[in-house]
Amino acid sequence: MTQTVSVNNLLDKLESHIQGLTYGESPSELYEPISYIMSLGGKRIRPLLTLLSYSLYKSDFENILAPAAAVEVFHNFTLMHDDIMDDAPLRRGQATVHEKWNPNTAILSGDVMLVRAYGMLVDIDPLLLPKCIRLFNQTAAEVCEGQQHDMNFEAIDIVQEEAYIDMIRLKTAVLLGFALELGALLAGKNDQEAKKLYDFGVNIGIGFQLKDDLLDVYADKAKFGKQVGGDIIANKKTFLLIKAKELATGKVKDDLEKWIAAKDFDKEEKVRAVTAIYDQLGIKSLTEQKMQEYFDKGFAQFESLHAPNKDAFRILQQLTKDLINREK
Repeated sequence: MTQTVSVNNLLDKLESHIQGLTYGESPSELYEPISYIMSLGGKRIRPLLTLLSYSLYKSDFENILAPAAAVEVFHNFTLMHDDIMDDAPLRRGQATVHEKWNPNTAILSGDVMLVRAYGMLVDIDPLLLPKCIRLFNQTAAEVCEGQQHDMNFEAIDIVQEEAYIDMIRLKTAVLLGFALELGALLAGKNDQEAKKLYDFGVNIGIGFQLKDDLLDVYADKAKFGKQVGGDIIANKKTFLLIKAKELATGKVKDDLEKWIAAKDFDKEEKVRAVTAIYDQLGIKSLTEQKMQEYFDKGFAQFESLHAPNKDAFRILQQLTKDLINREK
């Protein structure tokens, strides 16, 4: 007999667990930034995926709150360090750690977060622990590889579509895949079943990032919650810009290159002009097609799961679709 699963119940128990975590006390300058960034909230999507994938097979999800929370601590560690590299002033509407304290403190606090994430994984069943740690290590390294590729792209004029897809796979998607795979492994599922969930997460994660690229240009400004066209202003090599550079010819190409090279410009004018170029080249449709390709691939893997809890199956499926259809 399977137990009814509620996203709200999972999130309540997860949030209560996360807010009850302690990371250390002295020196306070080292540990307060960790509590600070973890208290800023967020959707908690990654640990929720771990709990839901576990709930596909077992009902006692409270037993894996610690490893699920470890995924969230690791995710926030990457955000803390990414904010330093991007010199970002805000995170979830609040001052970033390096702004509120200083970059050196943010680096050290982030390092401790990674250590604490490992500490939260060690209570996993000893028979499963080596496999889970190996997968976690691989994922952590790949996230760093993706970030480095993203930084490398800033100095490269032409980025190929294949290279961009691989970058977002590493930087964003593999952690979603690991979160789902971890839940299945902790529920005692075999490697084949866990790998289906991993592949589902990776493909959906790539689609999510392509959706983010699209929303940055085409979102409803009132719903988006941040400046529409920020990627255009920064000449960020998103899927949209990569395809535009690939397809543009003649005057359209000259206009695009002019805006990319411009140092002094009106931001709104640049966003309007580059968006018009995207419209002319059919970039929105191409992005939606590529996005859908990865979503379809992911859901095909999801449908092949052998999950006894159909309630959890439907909830995980609907949660994913809600994220796909988001407007911000």
